[in-house]
Amino acid sequence: MSLLIAPSMLSSDFSRLADELGAIDRAGADWIHLDVMDGHFVPNITFGPPIIKAMRPHTTKLFDVHLMIEPVDPFLAAFADAGADLISVHVEAGRHVHRTLQAIRGLGRQSGIVLNPATPETSLQYLLDDVDLVLLMTVNPGFGGQAFIPGVVEKVRRVKAMIGDRPVRLEIDGGVTPDTAPALVAAGADVLVAGTAVFRGGTEAAYAANIAALRAAGAPR
Repeated sequence: MSLLIAPSMLSSDFSRLADELGAIDRAGADWIHLDVMDGHFVPNITFGPPIIKAMRPHTTKLFDVHLMIEPVDPFLAAFADAGADLISVHVEAGRHVHRTLQAIRGLGRQSGIVLNPATPETSLQYLLDDVDLVLLMTVNPGFGGQAFIPGVVEKVRRVKAMIGDRPVRLEIDGGVTPDTAPALVAAGADVLVAGTAVFRGGTEAAYAANIAALRAAGAPR
């Protein structure tokens, strides 16, 4: 699968979201990553369905919605209605995650499963046939700009082997930069979420250069 770059809007200027979406779209983003936090499952609060609905008209790119909320099931329909194309949930956030994944697909959306850094990949064993994406956190969720946890690189390699020939994307979120991207892509990642590394510079030209740098770093050696 070709490498995709998914800028995280968590690092954008929230006072000008429409302009930031347009800029990041033109700068070469493949997907738009939206981090939803509830102050309960993670120690931070970001935004919910109304903000995502307000963003939706400003780009046609896939909305990759990462739900860091608990409970998650009561809110799936609201995020689908707001414009989410792919909804990812944490295996740690629900007792019946298989049912949650089925519910996402029942809403006509792609489904994703997320593992925190310390969550073993064995929890994916009975879920891989029910997801379109696996998201591995390379920081503990809750805040942008955290330091990359190097030990997750081997986990990426193991999860890629588990996925095998299934049409499942393998996404990485946390501390992704041109320095960390080569090892992640070599281990099997094909979607890179980047916030600080993309939005550094504050202009469309800077965003384009930052995205290009990530693509170059992830190119086959």
